[in-house]
Amino acid sequence: MEKILNKLEKYILYTTVFLLPVTVLSISSNPFVVPKLALLVYGLLAILLVRCLRIVVSGKFEMSVSKFDFPVLLIAAAYITSTILKTPNKMEALLLPGTATAVVGGALLYFLINQLTKDDKKNLSLILFASGVFYSFVTLISFTGIFVKMTFLPAIIRSEGFTPEGGYLPAFIFLVSMLPFGVGHFFIEKQLSKKAFLGAASLFIGLGIAISLYNILPGQKFAPKFPSSSTSWSIAVDSLKTSPILGIGPGNYLTAFNRYRPIEYNSTELWAVKFTSARNFVFTLMTEAGLLATAGLVLLLFVFYKTAKKDLKEQKLVNWGVAAMSDLISISILTISLFIFPSTTLLTIVFFILLAFYSKGKHTSLDLTAKGSTDQNTNMNEAATRFPAFLVTLPIIIGVFYTAFNSSKMIAAEYKFMQSISALAKNNAQETYDIMREAIKTNPYVDRYHSAFARINLALANSIASKAQTGSENITDQDRSTITTLVQQAIAEAKSSVSLNPTRSGNWEILAQTYQAIIPLAQGSDNFAIQSYRQAVALDPLNTNLRIALGAIHYAAGDFDSATNIFEMAVATKPDHANARYNYAFALSEIGKVDRAISEMTTTLSLITDKEGEDFKIAEKALSDMKAQKEASAQAGEELTPPQQAEESLLEPPIELPEGSEPPEGEVNLTPTPVLLGEDEQINISPTPTLIP
Repeated sequence: MEKILNKLEKYILYTTVFLLPVTVLSISSNPFVVPKLALLVYGLLAILLVRCLRIVVSGKFEMSVSKFDFPVLLIAAAYITSTILKTPNKMEALLLPGTATAVVGGALLYFLINQLTKDDKKNLSLILFASGVFYSFVTLISFTGIFVKMTFLPAIIRSEGFTPEGGYLPAFIFLVSMLPFGVGHFFIEKQLSKKAFLGAASLFIGLGIAISLYNILPGQKFAPKFPSSSTSWSIAVDSLKTSPILGIGPGNYLTAFNRYRPIEYNSTELWAVKFTSARNFVFTLMTEAGLLATAGLVLLLFVFYKTAKKDLKEQKLVNWGVAAMSDLISISILTISLFIFPSTTLLTIVFFILLAFYSKGKHTSLDLTAKGSTDQNTNMNEAATRFPAFLVTLPIIIGVFYTAFNSSKMIAAEYKFMQSISALAKNNAQETYDIMREAIKTNPYVDRYHSAFARINLALANSIASKAQTGSENITDQDRSTITTLVQQAIAEAKSSVSLNPTRSGNWEILAQTYQAIIPLAQGSDNFAIQSYRQAVALDPLNTNLRIALGAIHYAAGDFDSATNIFEMAVATKPDHANARYNYAFALSEIGKVDRAISEMTTTLSLITDKEGEDFKIAEKALSDMKAQKEASAQAGEELTPPQQAEESLLEPPIELPEGSEPPEGEVNLTPTPVLLGEDEQINISPTPTLIP
């Protein structure tokens, strides 16, 4: 029985390692990350369950320990602790982007692989290499455009530039890390047929490397773009100042990026891009998991260096070569890449797998049988001797089933969310609404579900309310009741997203947009929108477009002084932002500072690159109107202009928001700061201040 369980455990491990690099499934809005995490979790749970059964059957707990164990355990412990204490929304750490799951799962996989014999590790390295060959094959077929013609395939696979990791850079890093295994086994293999196969497979991976490298060269369509090292370092340092030991929380890098990126970032060509990881994996680890995880990584690198140096000295030159060095070369390549580039779910897991291949464990065994007097009933005596083993493994078995149950709910909710997005793409409002509600009911702890559902409710409410504006139909009492319900639900869902992650500026922005969207429908929503936008700005102080949106609400309400101050701050943080200056010019004009308004509008024209485009014509017309306004004011001897009226209500009388519709209390100091950032490079100029879409 023990031998059967031992083989079953190895086969599950082999299957998991082979499928990890190439698994892409449309069970989530992210078909690259979530399916790999699901495979990792279920594979590990199955292995743990079989291993527990082995321990009970044999009555022994056997394990191998190595010099890398403590650093790996320290890194995993840091991510677990930081997830529990620091990550506001645990679903980001566990599900998407799932940083904690990838690191902790990879560490557990390291310990399980480390229990294998030398020959089993060799077999597993060949299996991983074979997966790399298949990975390269898929990448090459995608590059030729064959997948595009296969209409029966999912849309993600037929997309241009498809790889099993979703990009050519991670494909390049993974394939380069796999190549030493093929070359190493090629040199030590004596059977001619296998040698030829390994040689051909290595050349095939080399071709995949060449294709990936070509596509990531500067100037190519799929060339990756990252924040600078100085920007990432600045974010990491400021995050450590706030939370030095545990960081800002795994999966929560976007929050750190919003709050701590330096103002110099606004002057780069990537100013409109928000990143969910740093320039490299190390800076991401420092930011998310703090000094505890950083200490674990430094210790791991130190032990790795000492071990590699000792191995190089002890090996005789005649026995040393590519074959013996393949494990060392592979893990070295991947380690170096993590100091240069961001990591992905796969690369993080593969790092721990390669580390296990290189580690040299010492076997130890612990007897878990009870020694007692012999009972006449043989079966009862046998059960009694296995009781300690059962007692030790029982918590693990319970944990396995508990994790499997909760993981299944998370995956089911993610699949339903993906289905609702598909229904939305087909313009099926009712199906989108129903499935989205099921997803939230299945897993109510994902803020992205609530944010999306808030927008869906708003879209439905506006669709019904638009009948009154177009005059196509009369608004009935039932319609008013439905609109009221949808508006209340939109607010409730947006507030839920904020409560699940109150430190995320994007959640406050969605809440603000929800209030802003119902200004024509409900009284008092403009004040709630202002409060929410202010909190969003406090959490993302370099966001120019947030300032523009906030200023636009003040402008529409006739509060031109506040609008002017807000637009001025937007301009100060990004002086070359044409739409910020355009809005600022209009606000200045409304408070009677026509000369400054003309100056700002002139600058706006100079910032628009397309002198023949519609934006330039609109700004030119606005400048002409302002000059005419100045001349008219000079002739009349006064500079007063009537304020713009707020947008007319779509419903008469407008609906009243019930008690509790106000935004939640923010946790961040709302004192204005003269720094922010835009989200979109597109310039959208209109006769009145407006948010860039």
